[in-house]
Amino acid sequence: MEISVNNKLKVLRAMRNWSQADLAERLDVSRQTINAIETGKYDPSLPLAFKIARLFQKQIEDVFELEPENTKDG
Repeated sequence: MEISVNNKLKVLRAMRNWSQADLAERLDVSRQTINAIETGKYDPSLPLAFKIARLFQKQIEDVFELEPENTKDG
Protein backbone atom coordinates (compact mmCIF):
# COMPACT_ATOMS: atom_id res chain seq x y z
CA MET A 1 0.00 0.00 0.00
CA GLU A 2 1.39 3.38 -0.99
CA ILE A 3 0.82 6.41 1.21
CA SER A 4 0.84 9.86 -0.39
CA VAL A 5 1.74 13.03 1.43
CA ASN A 6 0.42 16.47 0.49
CA ASN A 7 2.23 19.61 1.53
CA LYS A 8 1.76 23.35 1.70
CA LEU A 9 5.38 24.18 0.98
CA LYS A 10 4.74 26.22 -2.16
CA VAL A 11 2.13 28.37 -0.39
CA LEU A 12 4.29 28.92 2.68
CA ARG A 13 7.26 29.80 0.50
CA ALA A 14 5.20 32.25 -1.57
CA MET A 15 3.93 33.96 1.59
CA ARG A 16 7.54 34.83 2.40
CA ASN A 17 8.38 35.78 -1.17
CA TRP A 18 11.10 33.12 -1.31
CA SER A 19 12.18 31.39 -4.49
CA GLN A 20 12.80 27.67 -4.48
CA ALA A 21 16.52 28.51 -4.43
CA ASP A 22 16.05 30.77 -1.39
CA LEU A 23 14.29 28.01 0.52
CA ALA A 24 16.81 25.40 -0.59
CA GLU A 25 19.67 27.54 0.72
CA ARG A 26 17.96 27.98 4.10
CA LEU A 27 17.44 24.21 4.38
CA ASP A 28 20.84 23.24 2.94
CA VAL A 29 19.30 21.16 0.14
CA SER A 30 19.19 21.58 -3.64
CA ARG A 31 16.57 23.63 -5.47
CA GLN A 32 15.64 20.41 -7.26
CA THR A 33 14.79 18.85 -3.89
CA ILE A 34 12.42 21.72 -3.10
CA ASN A 35 10.81 21.38 -6.52
CA ALA A 36 10.38 17.62 -6.10
CA ILE A 37 8.78 18.06 -2.66
CA GLU A 38 6.42 20.78 -3.92
CA THR A 39 5.31 18.72 -6.90
CA GLY A 40 4.79 15.57 -4.83
CA LYS A 41 7.53 13.60 -6.58
CA TYR A 42 9.54 13.26 -3.38
CA ASP A 43 8.58 13.00 0.28
CA PRO A 44 11.21 14.55 2.53
CA SER A 45 12.96 12.58 5.24
CA LEU A 46 11.53 13.02 8.71
CA PRO A 47 14.46 15.23 9.84
CA LEU A 48 14.03 17.45 6.77
CA ALA A 49 10.26 17.65 7.31
CA PHE A 50 10.85 18.82 10.89
CA LYS A 51 13.46 21.31 9.68
CA ILE A 52 10.96 22.72 7.16
CA ALA A 53 8.22 23.01 9.79
CA ARG A 54 10.60 24.70 12.21
CA LEU A 55 11.77 27.18 9.55
CA PHE A 56 8.17 28.25 8.93
CA GLN A 57 7.37 28.17 12.67
CA LYS A 58 4.62 25.60 12.09
CA GLN A 59 3.73 22.20 13.45
CA ILE A 60 4.74 19.46 11.04
CA GLU A 61 1.05 18.63 10.53
CA ASP A 62 0.47 22.21 9.37
CA VAL A 63 2.93 21.70 6.51
CA PHE A 64 2.47 18.02 5.64
CA GLU A 65 -0.64 15.87 5.67
CA LEU A 66 -1.42 12.34 4.61
CA GLU A 67 -3.61 12.07 1.56
CA PRO A 68 -6.83 10.22 2.41
CA GLU A 69 -6.49 6.53 1.66
CA ASN A 70 -8.54 5.16 -1.21
CA THR A 71 -10.58 2.21 -0.08
CA LYS A 72 -11.94 -0.30 -2.52
CA ASP A 73 -14.65 -2.82 -1.84
CA GLY A 74 -13.93 -6.35 -2.89
